[in-house]
Amino acid sequence: MNIISQATAFGGMQGVFSDGSEACKCEMTFAVFVPPKAITEPCPVLWYLSGLTCTHANVMEKGEYRRMAAELGLIIVCPDTSPRGNDVPDELTNWQMGKGAGFYLDATEEPWAENYQMYTYITEELPALIGKQFRADMSRQGIFGHSMGGHGALTIALRNPDRFKSCSAFAPIVEPSTADWSAPAFEKYLGSDRAAWRKYDAVALVSDGARFPEFLIDQGEADGFLENGLRPWLFEEAVKGTDIKLTLRLHQRYDHSYYFISTFMDGHLKWHAERLG
Repeated sequence: MNIISQATAFGGMQGVFSDGSEACKCEMTFAVFVPPKAITEPCPVLWYLSGLTCTHANVMEKGEYRRMAAELGLIIVCPDTSPRGNDVPDELTNWQMGKGAGFYLDATEEPWAENYQMYTYITEELPALIGKQFRADMSRQGIFGHSMGGHGALTIALRNPDRFKSCSAFAPIVEPSTADWSAPAFEKYLGSDRAAWRKYDAVALVSDGARFPEFLIDQGEADGFLENGLRPWLFEEAVKGTDIKLTLRLHQRYDHSYYFISTFMDGHLKWHAERLG
């Protein structure tokens, strides 16, 4: 593991690191905030997955999580959103595909399959590294994210209910298989057989029987992507009649930006801390 930068914040450590990824066949960068409590005891881990066009840096620089994470004793891990490098396939003029748009899935189609193994990277490879390199209690993990990262958080939690104790999202893409800005990418990554898409689609996973105890979703009503990309009401409808508890909060005047995310970040961190113990 390579140290790119380290700085003290609220008595803890904000670091940026990189490591060679076997899953993604490239050097992957990620950020980790370690609270001061980790000096004396292992702390629970909360994963934050970012959205389209983002890197690890967006939430690190604009998410305003460190003060509350330090107070609550949470390790915050912020992975990148896709593989990177000159040899990694990309669509330079398409922000919804390629670098910055990994959708937290394992691609099966060429040329994407060689590098775009983000599901394996997030659920297997990076957790092993975090558990080894930091004073992390890997028996207490939560996950949340924004937009594409909210999609990743919901689907990863639904597929790994024994690993994660909490899951929330800011403006998630709840049904990417039918959304205008994600379905084309799914076809390129996973092929034309839509049955293969279902394990990366939160609404489909619930319909197919996947379960997770509860979710918290915050959504701005002034979000320009609400109607065609996000559509949280589809997830609300999907969980009806199941034992999944959903708290869906709609907020007037809030958009898709980090002004929205930073406003409700403290509330999400407290919500996760209650469930992580």
